[in-house]
Amino acid sequence: MARTPTWMKSLVWLFAMSVAGAACACSTGQPPAEQAASCNRLLERSINFGNMLDHAREGMAGPMLRDEFITLTAQAGFTAIRLPVRWDARAGIQPPYRIAPDFFERVDGIVQLALKHKLAIVLDMHHYANMMLEPAAERERFLAIWRQVAEHYRDAPQTVLFELLNEPNRELTRERWNEALAAVLPVIRASNPQRTLIVGGGDWNSGPALEDLKLPADDRNLIATFHYYEPMAVTHQGAEWVSGAGAWVGTTWSGTSAQTRKLRDDFDRVQRWAEREKRPVLLGEFGAYSRADQATRIAWTRAVREQAEARGFSWAYWELASSFGVLEPLSLQWRRPLLEALLPRP
Repeated sequence: MARTPTWMKSLVWLFAMSVAGAACACSTGQPPAEQAASCNRLLERSINFGNMLDHAREGMAGPMLRDEFITLTAQAGFTAIRLPVRWDARAGIQPPYRIAPDFFERVDGIVQLALKHKLAIVLDMHHYANMMLEPAAERERFLAIWRQVAEHYRDAPQTVLFELLNEPNRELTRERWNEALAAVLPVIRASNPQRTLIVGGGDWNSGPALEDLKLPADDRNLIATFHYYEPMAVTHQGAEWVSGAGAWVGTTWSGTSAQTRKLRDDFDRVQRWAEREKRPVLLGEFGAYSRADQATRIAWTRAVREQAEARGFSWAYWELASSFGVLEPLSLQWRRPLLEALLPRP
């Protein structure tokens, strides 16, 4: 069993004191459903630290994660970090699938600094390609990796949340994802019975896929998540990894009545599901690629944020400092118009 880092034990107390005046927000002293809802409120204005730890090597697809990123995130007014992590790239390929200790130390340092800045943090299992291509063959390793992560952070404050898998897709169909979810939840709950967990549906965490997501009725300490990048011709125009995206360059979005109606209808569908299932919701990713013109990026980003907030969804913008980014990673200067579309000035 993994030992709890000494720093983590002290931060449990430190963070508990910092939220004691906020009606024990996101604490085990609440009934599970209330804990999930209050933890979700701490995620209300989140930012993804994408293209940092979610590839085979840090820095291969974006900037190295700098301490200043965390400091600036807190100072700007964000409330939480969603940290995409490619755990599988740091784990052995043979049993017991051991995660490299130095990588745990790297993630520990990020968690520690986030908590010191009173930011909640989501540890998101990201870019697990083999799980998408061969889910049956990869199941044992998936469970073993989560067993290690869960045991390592078992004594972390409740403001450290786990997101079980980013964007199930391809061979990991909606049905197969439900089967994997039923297998992994008991593994995590064995060491973290009161941890708030985040779970999305299949089809790349699409909103409609929530309809087929099977969450255990007796586990109320769960937050549902979905991602939103519609229309793709707007948000992914010119994206090198999307076939045909070059033809979309120049597509605009200005919030016409038809555009806004589509956005509103999509979010209404998620809201109806959430109300029926009585689950809090995190819009875990939304963003527009930098090839879109600035007016389009700002109008679309602002409109999506407003629709999420109008329904009580917390949100996490994709992402901080890479190709969708709101921060210039070298100068550490905010792209102010985009930042204010997310965090409007009073």
